[in-house]
Amino acid sequence: MGRWRDGRGELEVRRRDEDGGGTVRVPLELACSYRARTRGLLGRDAVDGAMLLSPAGSVHTFRMRMPIDVAYLDRRLRVVAVRTMPPGRLGRPRLRARHVLEAEAGAMERWGLRVGARVAVVLPPAGP
Repeated sequence: MGRWRDGRGELEVRRRDEDGGGTVRVPLELACSYRARTRGLLGRDAVDGAMLLSPAGSVHTFRMRMPIDVAYLDRRLRVVAVRTMPPGRLGRPRLRARHVLEAEAGAMERWGLRVGARVAVVLPPAGP
């Protein structure tokens, strides 16, 4: 897994058989620096895909313009909790959470992302 940097990639969600199986890939924005994590989705009206905050164990939606889905991930990128948060809320920290995934409200259900699911971060190939 290694350490990530701010940037873009894809989130790969491995769906359970009861959710239709297979994998879903969505655009991913990585927010790994303090500045990028602090900014997060603030001031946006929408998000294309998802944003991964790393490291992070909790989030808030103060000054957000939209409700969001929040998935708390452990160090192996396994989902430990999923919540939908309206604007103006403070999320409860999760002890095992090392990363937080944010997306437009309802997106995670469409992707089949639920507690126990594993995700992967797919980065574009490194340049020359």
